[in-house]
Amino acid sequence: MKTPENYQYTAQHMWVKPLGDGNWLAGITDYAQDLLGDIVFIEPPAINSQLFAGLSCGIIESVKTGADLYSPLDGETVIINSDLINAPELIHDKPYEAWIFKIKTSENVKLDHLLDSNSYKLLIKN
Repeated sequence: MKTPENYQYTAQHMWVKPLGDGNWLAGITDYAQDLLGDIVFIEPPAINSQLFAGLSCGIIESVKTGADLYSPLDGETVIINSDLINAPELIHDKPYEAWIFKIKTSENVKLDHLLDSNSYKLLIKN
């Protein structure tokens, strides 16, 4: 499974990538998309909604099952990836480019729950 080193991960199989201006892209990991199988529907958080790390903020459905999307960080939804909403199968080709939503965080956002690439690899091996 791919786990790029410039991303951070959650135990709920979400990734975040900092954009350097308090904004972060968020999506599901390669591991998660592999477990789900063919993804057919994504319901992201609404734009301008308040997000809280570890709490459900949306839904992702595959032909196998449905699962909650859990916010990786506290913040506010800035934008959703409408291309991905219209073609959710794009996650399978490039899960780390197929971001689902962008989060705006405060300067003092807590990041201590996020995992680096190596820690996430250990999590999914167990």
